[in-house]
Amino acid sequence: MIPKQLFRDDGECYQMAGGMEYFEVTKPKSDKMSFVKLDVKNPITKCHHADSVKAAFAVDKHNKPCSDLKTAVNTLSVNGDLIADCSRTYSLPTVAGKHQDLNSISPQTLSDVIDGSYKNVINSYRIIDCRYPYEFEGGHIEGAENRYSHASVLELLQKPTAENQILVFHCEFSSERGPKMMRFLRSKDRELNKENYPALNYPEVYLLDEGYKSFFNEKSTYCDPISYKPMIHSEHSSDLRHFRAKSKSWTAGEKRRHAKRSIRL
Repeated sequence: MIPKQLFRDDGECYQMAGGMEYFEVTKPKSDKMSFVKLDVKNPITKCHHADSVKAAFAVDKHNKPCSDLKTAVNTLSVNGDLIADCSRTYSLPTVAGKHQDLNSISPQTLSDVIDGSYKNVINSYRIIDCRYPYEFEGGHIEGAENRYSHASVLELLQKPTAENQILVFHCEFSSERGPKMMRFLRSKDRELNKENYPALNYPEVYLLDEGYKSFFNEKSTYCDPISYKPMIHSEHSSDLRHFRAKSKSWTAGEKRRHAKRSIRL
């Protein structure tokens, strides 16, 4: 039986194959046991935020490779500090945001990144602003890229990526548009790299907690221009209708493609 990978909308991946064995793995602070499927020839387990990984790439809390398979399974199951390809730990401190499946950082941490406080652990960063163009033009974080469509986000996967490069997604409140685009990128990144699993073009991605509004309130001097234009604005009612209509068409198209893929699997 040929292994098949199932990708959910949030980027979670499961590998299904015949002849798999089951190992019982305990997770701290949990009353439930989780069962991890393993293929002896192609060992797979679930890692950070529902990303499944090859145990051969796993590292322990000291960033040393795990030589024993069962040890690797347990390590990956309990270590939430590994980035999505499980090659190393996350570079930035995170906060408890609204989206438990995503890593959120504070406005203070992002301003520190811009100031170069983390240049010893990250080589470069890109800020992905998922708000509509009129919002972006009305004020954005310095150096940010306005990518509000699926096509513009996919362009990220068509360009070479640097080692230890991070992405930071956000929208106005980081409640809907930013998180959706962040999950969309991860899902497409997984599909692109499925032959080299668990490799990713962008294994370290963050969400700006509370979005641009919170960042502007705390760190307005890092914005260009120093202003904030909300999505719902009296001067941009027609623009809002236009971009919302386009967003619905993108979402509908993606759902149709996802449904066809699920039927094939």
